[in-house]
Amino acid sequence: MTRKNEFISRRDFLRGAAAGAACLGLGASTLDALAASEKQPNFIIILCDDLGYSDLGCFGSTLISTPNLDRMAAEGMKFTDFYAAAPVCTPTRAALMTGCYPLRVSLPTVINYSHKIGISSREKTIAQTLKPRGYATACIGKWHLGWQKEFLPPRHGFDYYFGLPYSNDMKYNDQAVPLIRGEEIIEQPAVLETLTERYTDEAISFITKNRNRPFFLYLPHTFPHTPLAVSERFAGKSKRGLYGDVVECIDWSTGRILDTLKKLGLDDNTLVIFTSDNGPWLIRGKDGGSALPLRGGKGSTWEGGMREPCIMRWPGHISAGTSCSEVASVMDLHPTLASLAGTSMPADRIIDGRSIRPLMMGEKGAKSPHEAFFYYRLEQLQAVRSGRWKLVLAHRDMNDKVDVPQSLYDLQTDIGEKTDVSATHPRIVKRLLALVDQMRSDLGDAITGAPGPNRRPPGSVSGK
Repeated sequence: MTRKNEFISRRDFLRGAAAGAACLGLGASTLDALAASEKQPNFIIILCDDLGYSDLGCFGSTLISTPNLDRMAAEGMKFTDFYAAAPVCTPTRAALMTGCYPLRVSLPTVINYSHKIGISSREKTIAQTLKPRGYATACIGKWHLGWQKEFLPPRHGFDYYFGLPYSNDMKYNDQAVPLIRGEEIIEQPAVLETLTERYTDEAISFITKNRNRPFFLYLPHTFPHTPLAVSERFAGKSKRGLYGDVVECIDWSTGRILDTLKKLGLDDNTLVIFTSDNGPWLIRGKDGGSALPLRGGKGSTWEGGMREPCIMRWPGHISAGTSCSEVASVMDLHPTLASLAGTSMPADRIIDGRSIRPLMMGEKGAKSPHEAFFYYRLEQLQAVRSGRWKLVLAHRDMNDKVDVPQSLYDLQTDIGEKTDVSATHPRIVKRLLALVDQMRSDLGDAITGAPGPNRRPPGSVSGK
């Protein structure tokens, strides 16, 4: 029979260990290391808006200088086949927060000021998953999951919110976009020129304040979504014009955050993830980014619209200078962070994302947790990827205003989706079409009229 006094608390263990160490003449460093090894990890997700696949030096840019993000990649892992959940902003943000395809939570479109919907109170955000584990939580930046108070971050698990409720080009009742702290407007119109710098100051303040407890910081930047703006200290610095200036400011911001972690001794216990919500807004010309060598950009389900630059850094856990080409998505971040924090996702609903912890940690033989990844634009299922193969379904490309025929691409040899190989791989086409049929029976497809019985309703303003 087990006796009660055989059990001791961790606090009592460390206290006793400290006394023993003193008797042995040992320093406190060993005990500090023990305590640190049992700490829950901190999480920071930095999400850009409309950043192109090749707009960072470590992803091929020769015109935009990103030394801090390049250093982050050199000290961590690049994910080369990482996907947004949609080619526009609101749906990807919904997927990131809930771990689900946007259509699963009925947020497949961009929410504007005329909409009375937002993220449902029945869904569980990353912040709500982590808070019971003792995490301090903050959203600093662009939210865009509903602008009414019931949809804002403080109602969905975030202790602190500072940012814009939607995109910087939107207006409500002819009033420019506001800057909000908590649930109150503190500036309208928001001064865009210094926004990235103020986000950075707020982020560092939150990190510093919560350095002695686990924290989750979600930092969704407003830029490089147009209209572009930057302060005088960054203006004219880039070879890529104003767009490049804005990206270089974001790089500076990331560097300040990484330096803060190191200064506070949090470096080895903090996972930092950097990515974007969708591809570059090509129609903006010089004010838009670049996804080359990928095809297409924002608004399309070609690779350039949904494949994003992604970097993950966690010293001592993620091997430095590594790269992963397995398929992963923003949907996977919520399950991954839940796993790392020692908790789990809701078991009473369908969750589409999966933990990519084995990929991050470079486990031998680790593969994508997804048999297939599906490319939705609004409610239209336009493509599916499984392994190296991508089947593009017949649809209307709303960017180029052309009809796209069914076609198959080998992304391992043809990243730019230039050569249709469907005629020589009929079995691959048949297999992928079977996966498409399964998804249509699950979430539906506006092209074929499939209803999608497993969608959950969005949040809505009472009585609307």
